[in-house]
Amino acid sequence: MNIQTLLPHAFRASCLAAALAIAGCGGADSPPAPAVEGDVAAPSRIEDWPLPPTLPGSASPSLAATPDDKLLLGWINSQKGRRHIFQFSTWAPDWGRWMHAMTTIAVGNSMFVNWADIPHMAATPDGALWAHWLQKSGDAPYAYDVVLTRSRDGGANWAAPVMPHDDGTRTEHGFVSMWAQGDGALGLAWLDGRETGNAHGGHEGHDSPEGAQGAMTLRAAVFDATLQRSADAVIDARVCDCCQTAVAQTAKGPLLVYRGRSEDEVRDILATRHDGSAWSTPRPVHADGWTMPACPVNGPDVAAAGNAVVVAWYTEADGEPEVRLAASSDAGDAFAAVVTLDRGQPVLGRVAVALDARQAWVLWMREEGGRQSLWLSRRSHDLATEHERVEVAKVAGEGRGTGFPQLAVMGGVAHVVWTDVVAGQPNLKGVRLVGGG
Repeated sequence: MNIQTLLPHAFRASCLAAALAIAGCGGADSPPAPAVEGDVAAPSRIEDWPLPPTLPGSASPSLAATPDDKLLLGWINSQKGRRHIFQFSTWAPDWGRWMHAMTTIAVGNSMFVNWADIPHMAATPDGALWAHWLQKSGDAPYAYDVVLTRSRDGGANWAAPVMPHDDGTRTEHGFVSMWAQGDGALGLAWLDGRETGNAHGGHEGHDSPEGAQGAMTLRAAVFDATLQRSADAVIDARVCDCCQTAVAQTAKGPLLVYRGRSEDEVRDILATRHDGSAWSTPRPVHADGWTMPACPVNGPDVAAAGNAVVVAWYTEADGEPEVRLAASSDAGDAFAAVVTLDRGQPVLGRVAVALDARQAWVLWMREEGGRQSLWLSRRSHDLATEHERVEVAKVAGEGRGTGFPQLAVMGGVAHVVWTDVVAGQPNLKGVRLVGGG
């Protein structure tokens, strides 16, 4: 394993930039909202969420809740002529502040950075932090591997990284989902290109390249506290090539969602759950029937609270962009009728979902007239009632540069992070939605 990334011990970067000014929240024309039924919760208050000081060029945020009710914010900093840096900070809601300035996980010339395939962090109940990122494995544009590491001391020191896969092919491996598997182990699922026979063709929306031997696969494994791998599984032997995967812990085990790819190029959203011993046979969340000859680079998201599950995704099954939702009350065994959240040419998708004991939260993006916007809908668990629909922010930037926004709900407060791009320079911004039930 030729990993050139450096993992500094007890390294903490100094604060080189002031806390970010947060974008104002506008009230421009909103996407059409369904009729609101029943009791309506009070409107949310959108307030600035000052993020930890970051270097200019920071993008690709990830946001994850910990078992002790904190939030992990990770990001990649990329500056011309310098090595990529994977950094993070920890938000403590009870303290109302960030616990530390930006802390570095990894630095490396060979780190692979892509607008759609981002690193993630996770925490397990034993107090350990886990992080993964992507590493170039060859000269082809999309030949890269997943690498995984673990910290026992809150991120001051990190173990030597390992690869979840050992196929040795210089193909695409990425689009990772992570979850706690018991107290101290981590489950990890990823898209694996070993069967494609060569480096995959990219993230611009693509089909299998000329000469490919097979399809992209979805695989999973479990890692213990020493980063030893077990429980290898091939979940699906043919999946969409470059759409994000997502996972949520239900009362019956982790539920994984992803975009499938049938032999006749139907690319609908599938779900599978691990029962403690094996993965269930993947089944459609909803039979959209979206036939698409190339990867849309627009995967699903999922959230769970006990047996309640909500899945959100992008589709063009009816001939125009659309964000759809589906709810389950039995941990993903079955899903109710699909709900259309938003549709029309301005819809970008790039969805994020959160669920607490009281309601569901869905975040998505739109772009119209060269301007992007970020929207949030609060709904009942069964999705039948929409309590609120609000424009969270105007997003500076357009196209792929703004990436995928992140959403996490803790203590009834929704935390939102996204990438703004001003004069070609990305950086992170955030808001919180407080109240609203």
